[in-house]
Amino acid sequence: MRDAIVVPGHAVVGRDGAYRITRRCLELVAEAERLAAALAPEAVVLSGWSPRGGPTEAEQMRDAWRGPAVELVLETTARTTAENASRTLPLLLERGIERAVVVCALPHLPRARFLFRRLYGAAGIAASFAAVGSLRRPRAIVWELAALPLTPLQLRAARAELGRGRS
Repeated sequence: MRDAIVVPGHAVVGRDGAYRITRRCLELVAEAERLAAALAPEAVVLSGWSPRGGPTEAEQMRDAWRGPAVELVLETTARTTAENASRTLPLLLERGIERAVVVCALPHLPRARFLFRRLYGAAGIAASFAAVGSLRRPRAIVWELAALPLTPLQLRAARAELGRGRS
């Protein structure tokens, strides 16, 4: 099977106005490095944008990469988890990927699983997940609970975007 690892980014605007990936995002990259050493994937896809014109989440994750030599594919436009899934999908299909391991934070796992499995599965790519961290971060749990009602709408938008790309 042709495997890939997919890492959706996470960043915040610092007090100095710079958009930087978070410590949790660096933990996701470290987990992807460990997985890449074990799985020898065809590619590692790093996904995420920048709202300020500086380095994107994907570029910052690439710069943090210390893992094995593997094709690092950057998707630099996704702003949401649904966009991470829909915009990485064509990159996986171009490479003949059959299975993808999505690396995400543990509080993010239910939404990531919902979105990636539906979008990737419809294209014939099996999605599995590697969750990092714990559930002891109340702010992250509150964020995920607040985002949950938007998930079906984001899935519809992602499917529509993919449909436009195919025509």
